[in-house]
Amino acid sequence: MAAELRRRKREDPQKEPANESSDVSTDVIDSARDVEQLKGSYWLTRIVFLRFLAFIYVVAFLVAWHQNKELLGANGLFPADTFLNRVKSHYDGVNWDSIGLVPTLLWLTDYETNLDLMLDVLALAGLALAAVVLFLGAANMIVMTSLWILYHSIVNIGQRWYSFGWESQLLETGFLAIFLCPLVSLKPIQEKSPTSRIVIWGYQWLICRIMLGAGLIKIRGDPCWRELTCMDYHYETQPVPNPFSYYLHQSPSPIHRLETLGNHFIELVAPFFLLIPYRRRFWVTAFGAIQIFFQVVLIISGNLSFLNWLTIAPCIFCFDDYAVSPLFTMKTKQKALEINQKPKQRLSLTQHIRRGVNWTIGLLIAYLSIRVVQNLVSDNQVMNTSFDSLRIVNTYGAFGSITKVRNEVVFQGTRNETISRDNDGLWEEFEFKCKPGRTNRRPCFISPYHYRLDWLMWFAAFQNYKYNPWIVHLAAKFLAGDHSVDTLIERNPFSEGDPPRFVRAMLYHYEYTRIGSPEAAAGHWWKREIKALYLPPVQLEQLTEIIKAHGWKTEKSKSSP
Repeated sequence: MAAELRRRKREDPQKEPANESSDVSTDVIDSARDVEQLKGSYWLTRIVFLRFLAFIYVVAFLVAWHQNKELLGANGLFPADTFLNRVKSHYDGVNWDSIGLVPTLLWLTDYETNLDLMLDVLALAGLALAAVVLFLGAANMIVMTSLWILYHSIVNIGQRWYSFGWESQLLETGFLAIFLCPLVSLKPIQEKSPTSRIVIWGYQWLICRIMLGAGLIKIRGDPCWRELTCMDYHYETQPVPNPFSYYLHQSPSPIHRLETLGNHFIELVAPFFLLIPYRRRFWVTAFGAIQIFFQVVLIISGNLSFLNWLTIAPCIFCFDDYAVSPLFTMKTKQKALEINQKPKQRLSLTQHIRRGVNWTIGLLIAYLSIRVVQNLVSDNQVMNTSFDSLRIVNTYGAFGSITKVRNEVVFQGTRNETISRDNDGLWEEFEFKCKPGRTNRRPCFISPYHYRLDWLMWFAAFQNYKYNPWIVHLAAKFLAGDHSVDTLIERNPFSEGDPPRFVRAMLYHYEYTRIGSPEAAAGHWWKREIKALYLPPVQLEQLTEIIKAHGWKTEKSKSSP
């Protein structure tokens, strides 16, 4: 516009523009009109999505780098080499059967010798690639395939630590992302590789299944969802509460009823917005906005790993370039506009091949969705299940049943040579990273990061320790003074000096304190009482045979007896 004014002045120096503000206004209006032409295209949406997915990959690989050696390493609680050797033994070596059951790059390495190094290589390679995509806002099929294979290689050896629905959800989301991108180019906007409409459909189908799966499992599961009382308990009994959970739990029951009704609407009714043909763009955008708002509320109300962040990802494709354009500079929007305004040209051979690949992926997803749909409509619906080892199309669900009371397993140790009384004041507690422990400790806020040991401790409280053998292994590590697990917990009271002579686990019943109560005024978030003895006092010598039977390794500290 400034150049146009200078040109006018050169042509007639005596004539000044009548109203410069009028020219500015017209220019702005024209720009807004141009931006409307972005409706129905997905160049900018793809950039937003790739950056968001890359962020989640960064978190997932960061968790793996920080925790996998202690959980899955040679000296881990569930060593991956022991697991792989059992698979190899069952199938008489490394062959298509063993690889098909447990797809992982570790089969190609000397994992028995260099397991910890290989775990770090997988995590750091994934972290580096994801950081590149996050920085560029662009990726190619090679990068996205590499990320998918790397995370697959971790999840498939993860055993109990990686047995949750968000792992399969990340793999399914990452698989579809492979076909969003150009083959080689790393340009954010690549004219010859438009965003595949089939992939967009795949993501809308994914978020639809996630919501319907979660809603149906609730209606068929715990009666409290039908009675609208589940939210009376959820904030207090969810796996890892945060500070907001404490305050949300104090809401009156009518508010909790409204929350439950809102949950049913979002999970069971809103997905059908995707099927409304009239003003389809409006309804799809409304559905995406509702789902993102819902996931943000869930992020605020509890620490559910990166699950809710990941669920936002497919919702991004409910918004076209026009909807996300405020996130971009005019220069970037102009690139997308220029491509949209170009006349359609005849497809090249490469583009025909790409279109064929996209249709093949669409047909594959449709075929693999048959069992998923059968599961959704079944009275015996299961959640968070994969029907193929590559986890391309999966079933999802969350909180099909709600725990009405909160029990916590609390580890304690003592250096006493003998045990005369259970409560003689000599037991010291091991403090975990985020799960409830001391009653005056503020609940943590860690989402989207995730402490896998804390999460499994919540599940362990539902069962006897015999169903959770890693509990015994953890006790053995505490007894041996094996400090490899110290990075998984917040405080080991025996980190200096001799390790404990005895370790036990108590089962405590926890409840939130009430706002305004004497306990809350004294700084206590929780109140607790002993419910039962979970793991009786044990010495290291008593666990030797169990450790050998499972093929575990426990390193004694130099000060251990």
